[in-house]
Amino acid sequence: MKETVLKKEFKPRDVARLRNLISGKTGEVTQLQAGWENQVEKHTEGDVWEQDGRKWTIKNGLKQTVTKLDAIKKLIIMPLTCPNCGGLMKVDIYNKKMWSIHQKCFDCVIKMESKIKREGKWEEYQSNIMNSSKNAMLDDLEMALENWVEEKDTFVSESGEVEKWGGGDKNAVYKEAKEQVAKLRKLDIYKGENT
Repeated sequence: MKETVLKKEFKPRDVARLRNLISGKTGEVTQLQAGWENQVEKHTEGDVWEQDGRKWTIKNGLKQTVTKLDAIKKLIIMPLTCPNCGGLMKVDIYNKKMWSIHQKCFDCVIKMESKIKREGKWEEYQSNIMNSSKNAMLDDLEMALENWVEEKDTFVSESGEVEKWGGGDKNAVYKEAKEQVAKLRKLDIYKGENT
């Protein structure tokens, strides 16, 4: 009978592992390791923290990123219940409109406006709403004017010629428009008089 020779060398950890298997100690350690463990931070509902250059939070048990647009989302997305009265906010044109203006349900706005009328402050309230709307439109107009005055008037055509579009003095038109905007800001739309 021919004897087989094992040509593989066993390391001490292999021998220790075989001894552990034979003696029934299958979970025993056969070698030591050195290293480190990652520190895991525990976060709860509502916590805000920064990780990997991003801000994170936990909402409704889910880990979510915090973005710059979250504040805008709160203004646009209508909740299921009114934050003022706790009543159900049905998705209809009235609640959508009142949410975008007052952040309340239609019923709460009706109650608020009725109270304002009883107190005799209706004209002032109406004037404030109209003038804030006017001022928001004027802000948009001023931004458009700023963009218009800064944009260049020369363009290169397909044939390579430089064309100058528009005419007149942009700065003079811009100055006159700014003066008119300033006059409109002083005007009280509801009362039709200057403030």
